[in-house]
Amino acid sequence: MKLWEDPRVVRGMQAQLAARRKRLDAGDQPLGWKVGFGAPAMLQLLNIPAPLVGFLTRNARVQSGGSVSFTGWSKPVLEPEIAVHIGRDVPADADDETARAAVAGISPAIEIVDLTAPPQDPERILRDNIYQRHVVLGGAGPARAGAAAAGLTCRIIRRGAESARTTDPQANTGEWIGIVRHVADVLASFGERLRAGEIIITGSVVPPLAIEPDEDAIAFEVDPIGGITVRFE
Repeated sequence: MKLWEDPRVVRGMQAQLAARRKRLDAGDQPLGWKVGFGAPAMLQLLNIPAPLVGFLTRNARVQSGGSVSFTGWSKPVLEPEIAVHIGRDVPADADDETARAAVAGISPAIEIVDLTAPPQDPERILRDNIYQRHVVLGGAGPARAGAAAAGLTCRIIRRGAESARTTDPQANTGEWIGIVRHVADVLASFGERLRAGEIIITGSVVPPLAIEPDEDAIAFEVDPIGGITVRFE
């Protein structure tokens, strides 16, 4: 069974996309999409064959160096990710060559989610847009058209020291080109389209980080591309 044939996913995506349309009708603007729960252990836990897909809007964006308040949140979690920038529309059933040609480049991103409930039911997760609250992006344009990953080193800086690193940012998420194809297929199954100018944040390159109450900032560096920082209130 394909992901979009699962009744739980169908119900969850229908509710999620209806919420997205309401936001856009109220004046928000589309930013792109996200994938979640693509690690093998989570696929098994949720009994799904591929990652879930959620949406991003402009109102959720935080500029690098900006602040996020956690007032009223249940459990804030930070995920250092790679954003794939889409330079041309991607149709359903695109092959690797088509998907790669559509990628204008990549950049560092930080997603901040609020884990309001244990991730057990795909329908509930999708209805809540995979816990999405904010995405932190830098001001510089993307680098590496086609999403080349070779030679990258990702480092997470907490309390002034490196707390995690990886030189294989696709190991925890799957290949970015496959994610682009997957998102295009899922969106097409629900009457949407992966469009030029959008981004996809592709999942945490290291295990997600629970944000501690006294923590004031976290930085994510992707050498040699650049880095971003988010501060907490």
